[in-house]
Amino acid sequence: MDKFAKSLIKEAAGRIRSSFSSELVVESKSAANDLVTNIDKETEQFFIKQIKKEFPDQRILGEEGFGDEISHLNGYIWILDPIDGTMNFIHQKKNFAISLGIYKDGVGLLGYIYNVMDDDLISATLGEGAFFNDIRIPLLTDGLLGQAIIGINTSWVLPNKYLEHEGIVKLLQKVRGTRSYGSAAIEIGYVVTGRLDAYMSMRLSPWDIAGGMVIANEVGAIVTTLSNHPINLLVQNTFIVARPVVHSEILDEYVRVK
Repeated sequence: MDKFAKSLIKEAAGRIRSSFSSELVVESKSAANDLVTNIDKETEQFFIKQIKKEFPDQRILGEEGFGDEISHLNGYIWILDPIDGTMNFIHQKKNFAISLGIYKDGVGLLGYIYNVMDDDLISATLGEGAFFNDIRIPLLTDGLLGQAIIGINTSWVLPNKYLEHEGIVKLLQKVRGTRSYGSAAIEIGYVVTGRLDAYMSMRLSPWDIAGGMVIANEVGAIVTTLSNHPINLLVQNTFIVARPVVHSEILDEYVRVK
């Protein structure tokens, strides 16, 4: 299954890169800046066709809605975002990823984050560690929040309906720096490889994080909601992935969920 998934991801990425020479059709979904393209749709359909051919009894949860209706996590489920970072794909032609997690009975077995334009694959198998391309990723060490770089959308410092923004202002004053890349999968990938110390978001869907969660568990990163609860892969969640001590300090001292 791992070999098949990696082959499928690489083939899909090649199709995405080839699409740059063709017409891009852009539409809005739930909001003006919630974008989808014909390539998002075609890529998801490609995955579904190939997965169903190889594993006809397994279910697929995809962002664009071409997979199965998922109301429980029993059995095998492939949780897929064909292009995570669609706005980056449209405007920059970089900083977007394929995100895929394969779960059985709610347990993550295999996880993948593939940075399409950098040709970097981060992958993990339950109990067998995580890899950046073919190089094993070491377990994360603890770090100090004052020396941390965190992935966060700095619009959080404005009043919002999710968090008490004053705590986020104090957090940004505490850390060494912030970054925002516009792709949850890429930012999770940066945490698990040690390039970021934490990544936080107010609202992510299962396909944004399923693959990254498997990888995070294999390197010792902590993944929870911003209320410090386990992630529910049937609904949208607030989200944080971080080095252990950084995770604790952020949630204990700076985050207040409304």
